[in-house]
Amino acid sequence: MSNAYFKVPVPVNEPVKSYVPGSPEREALTKRISELKSQQIEVPLIIGGEEVKTGNTQEMVIPHNHKHVLGVYHKAGKKEVDMAIEAALEARKKWADMPWEQRAAIFLKMADLLAGPWRATLNAATMLGQSKTVYQAEIDSACELIDFYRFNTYYMTQIMSDQPYSPAGMWNRVEYRPLEGFIFAVTPFNFTSIAGNLPTAPAIVGNVSLWKPASSSVYSGYWLMKLFEEAGLPKGVINYVPGSGGQVGNPVMASPHLAGIHFTGSTAVFQNMWKTVGDNISKMKYYPRIVGETGGKDFIFAHNSADVDALVVAALRGAFEYQGQKCSAASRMYVPKSIWGEFKEKFVAEVKKIKMGDVEDFTNFFSAVIDDAAFKSITEYIDYAKESKDAEIITGGNYDDSKGYFIEPTTIVTTDPMFKTMQEEIFGPVLTIYVYEDEKFDEALDLCDTTSPYALTGAIWAQDRYALIKMSDKLKNAAGNFYINDKPTAAVVGQQPFGGGRASGTNDKAGSAMNLMRWVSVRTMKETFDPPKDWKYPFMQK
Repeated sequence: MSNAYFKVPVPVNEPVKSYVPGSPEREALTKRISELKSQQIEVPLIIGGEEVKTGNTQEMVIPHNHKHVLGVYHKAGKKEVDMAIEAALEARKKWADMPWEQRAAIFLKMADLLAGPWRATLNAATMLGQSKTVYQAEIDSACELIDFYRFNTYYMTQIMSDQPYSPAGMWNRVEYRPLEGFIFAVTPFNFTSIAGNLPTAPAIVGNVSLWKPASSSVYSGYWLMKLFEEAGLPKGVINYVPGSGGQVGNPVMASPHLAGIHFTGSTAVFQNMWKTVGDNISKMKYYPRIVGETGGKDFIFAHNSADVDALVVAALRGAFEYQGQKCSAASRMYVPKSIWGEFKEKFVAEVKKIKMGDVEDFTNFFSAVIDDAAFKSITEYIDYAKESKDAEIITGGNYDDSKGYFIEPTTIVTTDPMFKTMQEEIFGPVLTIYVYEDEKFDEALDLCDTTSPYALTGAIWAQDRYALIKMSDKLKNAAGNFYINDKPTAAVVGQQPFGGGRASGTNDKAGSAMNLMRWVSVRTMKETFDPPKDWKYPFMQK
């Protein structure tokens, strides 16, 4: 075994490629999209590195063309979950003891493979399976995930270098061990990068994972598993177990070997998981580490000194990029009456320019929502607003699921600051605006802080520095990721560690050393060089 002191390369953020006409990345991507569309695949479970087919299958379709089937995937049940737990615990015996630099090498290789030959595959799979435009796929399934692998390996070395003080005669040191047991990673449909990070962040520091992807993103998840395999990740370190929440989650939560949960998804599901852990705690070997990022009702709050033109762009992009299906998407907005007329005119004009359709048409800004369930849920909110005397729809409001799950970018203006769409998470292309009287600035800030139970992201807008200070102080607990004169989306690994508080999660900041610390257990060691040979203390002398 080498005894050198290794240093992981200092990471920098992966550059976002342009995909302009004629560029090599555009050519490679369009070719890969055609290849993936021309075939139907059968996605198995992957347990202990082996493919497992249960026969209980479900189709994978393209959301913007739901008659196009990408293939089927097999769904796990209790039997397969038990197999996966056993495989993970067996893999842990070697993985936990592997020298850290060897684990780092696997994930650094994974980053380079994704930056190179695997980039087109993951972007194409994300565009087809999750209806992301080329830009939204590039910043997600390529750049952000590459950043996770490079930055997390670097953060691991930072954590290990944190050592205690040692006075004369002794050497104090700490070691950072992986948790015993396994980690349950539950990932959402909306970010391939989150799906690729939640099971791997614990693995980088020596843990093993069971990974349950969202049913609507099993397709890109499967290609991630193939990437892990090519990078040399040993069998059983990450076990892929798609399936229903109950069929997979219930046996996992009942296992005494559950060491942690790494979750992104709905608040209700996370709260139920937390409750189940509490109910089962007396049967468990460990106190599971519970890390979760859940819902959001993210805001933009404007002061009357705000730059209106920039505010229009921030609201449009913040609310409608990726069809509003981001945990961080702007969902409610507070605009002072004095600038409302100008803002409304410019905003409506710009939203009308949004082109919606197939992601293979690179001129489209906007595509379909993820599935039929999302379509029905989102359109119910739009219909509610249409029928309410307290609301007016100023953009969009129409929808059509005949070919794909298309909903126009919809903007609601309400006279009721506690209107349903100001309070509840919609997770779709719906922005609700409340216009406040300028002299009720403080009152409006109170509303922004208290209307929603969530505290994920938020943005404040003003040219007046005193106003910015006041807004920032008043809303200090209203968002874990806070933006000043910017949209409330697009956190970058290494720059804006991501996570929120209140009902939005545990705020353990994905993309930072803070998150990795949750997946290690510290052993403190004290070595004394010249131990005493007489048990009596000096104060005992006569």
